[in-house]
Amino acid sequence: MNPHLNLEENMKLASVLEPSKPSFFPAMTKIVGTLGPKSRSVEIISNCLKAGMSVARFDFSWGDTDYHQETLDNLKIAVKSTKKLCGVMLDTVGPELQVINKKENPISLQEDSFVVLTPDLDKEATSCLLPINFTGLATAVKKGDTIFIGQYLFTGNETTSVWLEVTEVNGEDVVCLVKNSATLSGLLYTLHVSQIHINLPTLTDKDKEAREFLSKLGDLYQTQIFAKIENVEGLTHFDEILQEADGVILSRGNLGIDLPPEKVFLFQKTAVFKCNMAGKPAVVTRVVDSMTENLRPTRAEATDVANAILDASYTSESIILLLIAVLIPHSSSLVRSDAILLGAETLRGLYPVETISTVGRICAEAEKVFNYDLYYKRAVKYAGDSMSHLESITSTAVRAAIKVKASVILCFTSTGRAARFIAKYKPTTPVISVVIPRLKTDQLRWTFTGAFEARQSLIVRGIFPMLADARHQAESANSTNESVLKVALDHGKAHGFIKPHDRVVVCQKLGDAYVVKILELED
Repeated sequence: MNPHLNLEENMKLASVLEPSKPSFFPAMTKIVGTLGPKSRSVEIISNCLKAGMSVARFDFSWGDTDYHQETLDNLKIAVKSTKKLCGVMLDTVGPELQVINKKENPISLQEDSFVVLTPDLDKEATSCLLPINFTGLATAVKKGDTIFIGQYLFTGNETTSVWLEVTEVNGEDVVCLVKNSATLSGLLYTLHVSQIHINLPTLTDKDKEAREFLSKLGDLYQTQIFAKIENVEGLTHFDEILQEADGVILSRGNLGIDLPPEKVFLFQKTAVFKCNMAGKPAVVTRVVDSMTENLRPTRAEATDVANAILDASYTSESIILLLIAVLIPHSSSLVRSDAILLGAETLRGLYPVETISTVGRICAEAEKVFNYDLYYKRAVKYAGDSMSHLESITSTAVRAAIKVKASVILCFTSTGRAARFIAKYKPTTPVISVVIPRLKTDQLRWTFTGAFEARQSLIVRGIFPMLADARHQAESANSTNESVLKVALDHGKAHGFIKPHDRVVVCQKLGDAYVVKILELED
């Protein structure tokens, strides 16, 4: 029996046919849904929130700010009507190469034919000529290099994305041999040059506009930065990126092009392991591509979602050295994704709500059999003597919750940092992060903070935030007094986290000291 899974030795396979026991809380793995043409109405967004979406992603690689502002306004209405918090993720364009098809006519490319990639945007896109938004492609590639072109993300489907091989460079134009027949449709197609550095700025003018767009929404300095790893450069510099980023998105569609298919799983396991041990959210993409057009995922996709949650493997040091050139212990490394990111499945897919619901159910089932105790022991051992005082206290809260089989951990925090430390150790139970507002002033007016910090934790596995009453300031000695505790417990009961006679672990700061206590509830 696999020690990483919490399964009974004599478990009968027929038991998997039995209906799942009702859960008092949704899946602890978070779901990021991309809002777009098929999912931007108030009604659909509301249903996505009810189905389990906790973060809404806005993809700025297409559409203008006015379009996304309308979608954001609809999200705010949906949040208010459903009374469900939702974080916002803004995905910047970055150095993305695109083929421009002004007339939006479908373009058919035939295997063994030739097509020219040109930076001349005045020309129309045809099956023989594709205008691109980059003048330096001819100097970046050479004969034999591989180029992939597809709409939005790379599906790997030979009829919707095309594989090209560079045969000649002619001035600023690049002549390519078409390796598979495909039909491209739409206004824009992403172009990816495999394992070639493209000399473009990380922040484009469009990204800077998005930055201004963000600044209108609140305090920009509080915005967290997630790094999307989507090519070999990101892979080779992974450790440095992880150190600076607040979280990591593993863009498996793009990585599947830069890496040989047989290497993708090795990178995923290692990268998520490193995120886990650093206590930073790991977000995995491209899990149920088939649900873009189908109501059910494939069997392989359903298993892939579960494995993103359960992921437990023996990591070979020699293989990891080849992949990332860093040292990983020989011991078994349990890794878990914090969130699943749905892209085309919800942006332009036919079943956005059903996709979120399906992924959520798979995640919930996988979480029931994960060996949390083993994970906790390995994570503590890995941290060693380098723990800060706060991490030591919060990891103790997780240990207490495991030992007494607590139904929930209540964590009182003003920044969300303590709750994220608890989440690092993947407790068996959900964490209710009670965010205590802080009073601040810009010398013109006084305001309370807290909502921003609460929403940011919505991408962290297992954390379910609530905003405490603004009258209880974080700096106050009474910030976690009995009245606030009662409100938090009532919130847990109302949302099905807590039942009579349950045990609850509380992690709170009293004065300058953090304390952990165990409560046994009455009727």
